[in-house]
Amino acid sequence: MTEHNTSHKVVVIGGGYAGTLAANRLRMRDDVDITLVNPRPEFVERIRLHQFVARTGDATIAYGTLLGEGIQLVVDSVTRIDTAARTVRLASGRALDYDYVIYAVGSIAATPSSVPGAVEFALPIAEFESAQQLRARLEELPLDAPVTVVGGGLTGIETAAELAEQGRAVTLVCGRTLAPYMSASGRRYIAKWLNRHGVAVLEAGVVTEVRQDEVVLAGGAVRPSALTIWTAGFGVPGLAAASGLRTDALGRLLADETLTSVDDDRIVAAGDAAAPSGQALRMSGYAAGPLGAQAADTVLSRIAGTEPAVINLAFTGACVSLGRHAGIRQLARKDDTTVNVYIGGRMGAAIKEVTCKFVVSKRIRGEARKPGSMGWPRGGPRPEQSASAARVVTSP
Repeated sequence: MTEHNTSHKVVVIGGGYAGTLAANRLRMRDDVDITLVNPRPEFVERIRLHQFVARTGDATIAYGTLLGEGIQLVVDSVTRIDTAARTVRLASGRALDYDYVIYAVGSIAATPSSVPGAVEFALPIAEFESAQQLRARLEELPLDAPVTVVGGGLTGIETAAELAEQGRAVTLVCGRTLAPYMSASGRRYIAKWLNRHGVAVLEAGVVTEVRQDEVVLAGGAVRPSALTIWTAGFGVPGLAAASGLRTDALGRLLADETLTSVDDDRIVAAGDAAAPSGQALRMSGYAAGPLGAQAADTVLSRIAGTEPAVINLAFTGACVSLGRHAGIRQLARKDDTTVNVYIGGRMGAAIKEVTCKFVVSKRIRGEARKPGSMGWPRGGPRPEQSASAARVVTSP
């Protein structure tokens, strides 16, 4: 680490995959005071929430085992970033001064109010608190009680598979296509696994209403549902817009290709809540780590008075667990388009488990042990819009 005299205050908002890694990486300089603000006292492994719900695994880790020395953890919620005063205002009434902010608030569930009963009777799985409710509700239900999972993406598939492997009666309502990210062969593999384990997959099904003990599908069909789990889509917290910063249509912070806010060069975005050049990367734990590292590097470059690098991330595919004994590793090109190659079965499950452990042990803890050590696949395409173009996009 380099010796410096002036202290630079950096507040990292959000203690998920991107924020925790960014906080650790900022320790490359010893003149940076790092504060990590998170509403929960423990780190949540979101990629394991389906296991937590089914009681096949844990999903929380003590921050003391993840954060490097000198990082201050503040358990609180941020209500506003006051860019004029350079303070982060907290729900508790405190205000934290900053020189730079890393905006890593992540993503949240997006249960649509446009679907009658969805908000009242469906439970999401994207956040720890809702996962706790789901876990408690499942304990109250007999094993043969009908469970409906809405959403045929990766989260919906993993949730349905985890419950089906335990013998529960699961219906998976996909909306349009099962596993739209996967290749054709990968989708067939997943469909066969779900069919063997008794999951009723409705690929063209659309839920138009959720009731206390049933769901209504487009066309009027009614299916019993003692518990409805909503996994279709994600949103982001509204902190950026509430702070007067421009966002994309979903609410992600508009940034240039160095992840710097188009409105304020002292605010740098990371993870699911970042929209570099108006073209956000796929929301994923895979992208969160490199985006967190890039955000930290951008802040460190600005402190040093050097030009920050632009984001450069190549994708390699995705992993999906199918219960505890099978899975699929889908391969992809660097631009995140899939190829018709996958690894399934027990090997797919092993790869998924190794990946989950790698994110925490090698990436986050690796940065705690040796700041700046993490690398990632590069050579992916840059966002289609230029940084200057992004600056004229306004939030709706």
